[in-house]
Formats: sequence, structure tokens, C-alpha cells
Amino acid sequence: MNKLSYFLPLVLFFIASCSQQKAITEADMPTLDDDVMVLDEILVEPKEVVYNASEKRINDLIHTKLEVSFDWDTQHLMGKATLTFKPYFYPTDSLTLDAKGFDLHTVELVKPGVNQPVDFAYNGKELKIVLPKTYTRDETYKIFIEYIAKPNDLPLGGSDAITSDKGLYFINPLGEVPDKPRQIWTQGETESSSCWFPTIDSPNERMTQEIFITVGKDFTTLSNGELVYSNFNADDTRTDYWNMSLPHAPYLAMMAVGEYRVALDKWISPNGVEIPVNYYIEEEFADNVFGIFGNTSEMIRFYSDILDYPFPWQKYSQVIVRDYVSGAMENTTATIHGEFLNQTAREMIDSDNEDVIAHELFHQWFGDLVTCESWANLPLNESFATYGEYLWNEYKYGLDEAALKFRSSRDGYFREAQYEKKDMIRFDYADKDDMFDGHSYNKGGQILHMLRNYVGDEAFFASLSRYLKDNEYQSVEIHNLRLAFEKVTGEDLNWFFNQWFLSAGHPVLDINYSYDEVNKKETVTINQVQDFEESPLFVLPMTIDVYTTEGVVSYEVVLRDKEETFTFPASQFPLLVNVDAKKITLAEKRDNRPTAWWSYQFYHAKNYMDKYEAMQKAQELIATEKEIFEPMVMDALSDPFWGIKTMALTLVKYMKNYSNTEQTVLGLTKDDNSMVRSLALFNLENSYDEKQYEKNFIEALEDPSYSVVSYGLIGLVAIDGSLALEKAKAFESEKNSNIEGAVGRIYSDYGGAGEHAFFQRNFATSRPSYQLINLYPNYVARQDYETITHGINNLKKIAENGEPWWIRMIAFRSMKTLKDLLGSKEDELKLQQESTTDSSEKARLDHKLKNMSDQKKRCIEAFQEAKSKETDQNVLDRIN
Repeated sequence: MNKLSYFLPLVLFFIASCSQQKAITEADMPTLDDDVMVLDEILVEPKEVVYNASEKRINDLIHTKLEVSFDWDTQHLMGKATLTFKPYFYPTDSLTLDAKGFDLHTVELVKPGVNQPVDFAYNGKELKIVLPKTYTRDETYKIFIEYIAKPNDLPLGGSDAITSDKGLYFINPLGEVPDKPRQIWTQGETESSSCWFPTIDSPNERMTQEIFITVGKDFTTLSNGELVYSNFNADDTRTDYWNMSLPHAPYLAMMAVGEYRVALDKWISPNGVEIPVNYYIEEEFADNVFGIFGNTSEMIRFYSDILDYPFPWQKYSQVIVRDYVSGAMENTTATIHGEFLNQTAREMIDSDNEDVIAHELFHQWFGDLVTCESWANLPLNESFATYGEYLWNEYKYGLDEAALKFRSSRDGYFREAQYEKKDMIRFDYADKDDMFDGHSYNKGGQILHMLRNYVGDEAFFASLSRYLKDNEYQSVEIHNLRLAFEKVTGEDLNWFFNQWFLSAGHPVLDINYSYDEVNKKETVTINQVQDFEESPLFVLPMTIDVYTTEGVVSYEVVLRDKEETFTFPASQFPLLVNVDAKKITLAEKRDNRPTAWWSYQFYHAKNYMDKYEAMQKAQELIATEKEIFEPMVMDALSDPFWGIKTMALTLVKYMKNYSNTEQTVLGLTKDDNSMVRSLALFNLENSYDEKQYEKNFIEALEDPSYSVVSYGLIGLVAIDGSLALEKAKAFESEKNSNIEGAVGRIYSDYGGAGEHAFFQRNFATSRPSYQLINLYPNYVARQDYETITHGINNLKKIAENGEPWWIRMIAFRSMKTLKDLLGSKEDELKLQQESTTDSSEKARLDHKLKNMSDQKKRCIEAFQEAKSKETDQNVLDRIN
């Protein structure tokens, strides 16, 4: 659209020029003489236009029936697929299926009695079948395929969002890792379901399905839809039959196999139907299953109510798997979560993953019930799921909690936008996985929030309901969403969708103020100063609040031009003019207001974002504007909301001499919120004489919060390293990242040979701690020759075998760090050797120098050897 709009005026100019020209005669033509310059020919190569269209519908996949079993030794799936099709519209005599890396045994047309073999061609990615006749859209036909899926033989692929695309995963298949369960699970998004069953692997396809999964009798299975029955077989296996009677996209098909406890929950629909809600979890974490998942049923009720569309599926299950290649995946009726969701009750004091649970659940409506028709339209899935997090937090925990997390999401978009601004709906992506970014998720959630504010709550949720009901069990593009909103509101909303969904960037607002004392008027001038070559001129409805001693008056305005001036009555110089008072607009704001207004905003404006903006300005100006900001920060330390307290604690270092600040910080070590307690301890360590607070750091070691304990341990380091080392030993066995990091840091700086076992035990587990891998080089470089040798070998082993890929990447980086540390020690020894005249000391240093040089060389060789075996480009790109 933008390219066309730039091109169109040139076309019109050319047409207008042609219409005014007179006929050219031969006499008018120039002659080739000395006055005429003959120019070289210019060749213009047209720029390649990339357009990733929606998949063309030739055959419609109606139903998929699968019978699968597994060979754990070879990590193969043995499958039988019976696929039902009909031509989408036009008659056809051929069928193309996605089928990646299969051994094909049988391809047949299903017929009564005996199936009919069909001709086909297979290139390892696509299966092209020649049908025995031409079928019309009124006819259905079935294809039977017997095959073996070999996911580990596929070429490596993936992205930052979904780190692997082989579709089917065997975890610890031979049971060789003692602390790790054996599991099988699938990951279909974006187009990886075709790695384990033949299909039309496109988001605009829909099918019902049934799966017969045969496994060892001790394993539990999960798939889409309902478990209809289980049959125990003579060979000590069991076959579970799962039926998915409602249509969904192939990428949402799933399986999970493992040794799970299943916790049973339920949701009662408005018409009294009981919907099973189940949680699949490893035995170790089973006692806390309702702590992890316990609000799911309430979420289902909440979302069903606000959308006026009851949960649309037969059941809802959630399962946690090991070594997952993404955060979580919203497979229809059965969400898969990564193992980060496995938490103890103590860990959940500091943070839980309820936002992830809400995000994936909201997908059951937005993404599963109504699905983007192409990956270019991915925001129709992910923007909604992101906004679903906000809606849940707003309902369950209040506006401040919701706004804090939403502000963090907004910041994530702004960080990405610093180096890349893209259309939300974009058909020119280089790779479909590129769509999974801070635009589709973060920016999309912010856009929906602005849309909600513009049309109002009632119209917003009525429009979402209309969108779901109009498009249920179908695939959609962005215009379907716009049309639903227009049906409800009666307003043409192209202006909103064009600037936010179909254009790039965001507004940058330069805001200036002036007060007319004579006419008693306040003027606000707002300039849009974004780069108009990459972003449009935005239409921005917003609220401006004007505060005086007489109160606050709100004005609704609309920015339409590059520069807008708004004038408001004000009987006196305002105490505050709050532009974008609802803090809705996704914009960078350069707010050139009087400094005192920031403090007034903190005390008198309405929401978390008002206080957050004031605290941000305090971070910028507190060193020079102490009189304005120190009292404000002091009051922020006592704010009712923990998110404001933590911001204030980051500014304590500027207020060492302010009355009663230190005692206030000390009091916050007993705050109800563990993040506040943690930061208060951090400030005692870094902003004051930490030695007088040794008692407080030791008391923190008894806190129920792992975060607080870790800050207590680190606080002791500054007082007495040997005491910290002694206290750290009591926490060696705690399986928590905060504790591992604190203990590892202490051991890294103060630990001796006896502390090596701590690192060794962690590195022997199925997923070593990334923090300990980072800290390990500093520990190793301080040790004796033998320990350094073990350290190099440990890092090499992780670099070669660590999972997931980023664990290997960190190990490679730590090997580089260790090499540099050994090199520094080598240089120190050389200086010592050169400066000594004592022959025996020189000989001792010669021996140490040779050992250190050998170890550095060994570290370099180990790095190169491990690198030569690395095949994942994600790792190689980041270590080269």
C-alpha cells in the first residue's frame, strides 16, 4: 500500500503531461551533431518483491486418522495415516502432501475390499500423488499411507522463538540420564506437524482427527480431544484412542508421552456441561500441581464470560515436558509447557508463570477456534494471547499489577523497535518464524489496548464476541477483525487498522506547553517527529488532563496533523497538564514540562503509569533536582504497590543523606513482597556500611523466599568472604536458580578444591545451570593444575552435549573466558619471573608458567575440538 501511494502521483503526473503534448514532427527531432550528447544506456533491474501469500486451497483435508507406535532405540515413529479429502472447489486429479523425512511403505487409495495403489513422487519433503480419477468438490476420497517418521535425520532448523523444527522429540530415549524422565512430545508450529504425519501443513487448513497411540503400559499419553478408551495389548503395551471431533489446523495437532501424574480439575459451562480440566505433571512436582495450574478453571470461566463465548472445546489439558524447544504451545485442548513451569511452592513466592498459562489458554479462542490464515497474519493469534495476559491480571490482581506487566511488554517492543520497525501484518518476511517477535506479541497487545480504549469496553468485548462467532472454526485475516468491530460500532475503522496493523513504527511526540496569564488559557503543542519515511502520520485520540487548585478537568482530543495545538481554559498556571492521561498511546514522548509537574503527577494522577513516569524522571534528575525528587522517592518507598517501592529502591543510592532513608530501607527488609525485601537487602549492601547489617543478612537466610536468601548470602560476601563461604554450604543442595547463582558466585570467588563437587554435581544433571557455567571459569582459574584440567574437560563436555542449544553456547563462551583468565595468569607469572633474581623461586615460577601455558593451550584445543562437532547454526553464529 505505501509503495503504491508513493508511485501513484508519478503515474498521474505522467498521464497529465501526455495529454498536454502536441504532436512531434520530424523537424522537431534533434540531429546527431556536436551539440547533441549521446548517453550510455542505463539498465534498471526491478527490485524483487517478496510476497508470502496464504496457501492455495486445492484439496481440503477433512479428517486425519493416525495409528502410531514408537521405536525408542532408533527414535522413529511407525505410522499409519488414513486421510480424507475433497477438492476445495475446482476438480482435481492430484494431491500434494507435506511429509518431511519419511520412509514410505504404502501409498494407496482407500476402497471397499482392497485398497488401490496409486502413483506418487516423493522428494523427502512433499508427496505428490496421482489420483486414479478426477474428483469434484462434491466427492470425497481417502488416502492410506504407511510410513516411518525419522525426525533426527532431518536437517537442523529453527529460530530464536522456536529453536528446532523437527516436529517429534524423544527425550532421554534410552534412559541413560538417571535424573531425567523418558518422554516423547511434538511441536507443530509453524509447519512441523508434517515431520510426524503426512498432512497439508498450512494454518488455513482444518481437519478433525483421531489418533491411536501405542506405548508401554507404564506410560501416560495425551493428545487433542477426548480419550475415548485404552486397550491393553498382549505384548505388554497399551493403545490409547484419542478423538478430536471439532476441526482445527494441522499445526495444532499434538502428542505427549511420559510418566505423569494426572491431576483432575473441571469447569462447568453455562449450560451445565462439565468440561474436564486436567494437569499432567512429573511425580516430583505433583504436590504443587494446583499451585502451578490452580487458577486455570477460573481463567476459563473469566474468558468465557468476557467474550460471551463459552470455552469451545471438549476438554482442556496442560502438560509439562523436558527440553521443550519453545516456551509453551497452545495445541488445541492440550497445551504443552516447558519445564520452567515445574516449580515448588517456595519458588512461587518470588515468581510464578501464571501469565504463560493465561496466554496459552486465551489462544484456545484466538488462534485455535479462529486461526490466522497465513503466518503473515500471526498477530491475530499472538497479539490476542498477549492481551489475554493483561485481561487476566486486570481482573484477578488489579490495574496496577496488570499495568506493570503490560508496561514491561511495551518496553520489550520499544527495545526491538530501536533497530527494526516492521508492519504488524507483513507478507514480505524472509522466514515465517521471523513473525514471532516483539511486534506480533508485544506491540499487538498494546494496539488492542488502544482499540479497547477508543471504542469502549462494551463495544470492545462485543466486537471480540462477534469476531469469534462470525469466524468460528475458520481461518481469518486482519480484515475479518476490522469488519467485526465495524459491525458492532457502526464506524469505519480503516484509519486505525491501517496505521497500526498495516504500517510500521509508532508516533514520537514532542510536547510543549505555554500559559497565557492574560486570557487564562493553557496551550499544549504536540508535534509528531517520527521518521515519516518508515512510519505514517498517526491519528491519535487521547485524553489531556488539566490540574489546577480548582480540580482536574479531562479533555478528549484527536491529533491528526504533524503539529497540533490545543488550548484549554485555566484560571491559573496549572499544577499539572497530563498529556495522554490514560497512558494508553503507544508512543515515545518527549515531554518538555516544568520539572515540578512530575512530582505533582506522582501524588495526584490516577494510575501506576503516572507514578512510573514520575519515578523514571526522578532516575534522570534526582542528582540535580534533589528538592523535588528526594521527598517523592522517600514517599515512594512507602507506596502501597510493590512495583513502585522497587523503583524507589533503585534510587536510594542518591539519598544516603536524606533523613530516615536508611531506616526506611531497613524496614523494607520485612516487607510483604519478596522482591522488595530482596532489593532492600541489596541496598543495605551497596548504599550503606554493610558491616553493621551482618545480623540482617544472616536473618535473611531463614526467609521463605529464595530470592531473599540469595541476597542475604551475597550481602555476607562484602562483610566476610569466609563467613559467606561457610553459610553457602547449607544451600548446596537447593535446586533453585537464585540459590545456585549466589552459592556459585561465592564459590567462584572464595571456594577451594573442596567446592568443586558443587559444580560437578550440577554439571552431571540433565540441564546444567547457565549461571554456574558462567561462573565456573573464575572458579577454575583459581585452582590447582588438576582442577583446571577437570574444568576444561567439564566445559568441553557441556559444549559438545549440552541441551538445549544455548547451554552449549554458554559453555563455549565460558571456555573462551577461561582461556583469557589463564592467559592473564600466564602474563602475571611472566612478570614475576622477570622480576625475581632468586634461582629457586625462578625455577618454581618456570614450572608454574609452563603448566599455565599448557593449560591455556589445552583450553584452546578443547574449544576448537568441540566447535568442530557443533552443527547448530544458532550456536556457531554466537561463538564465532
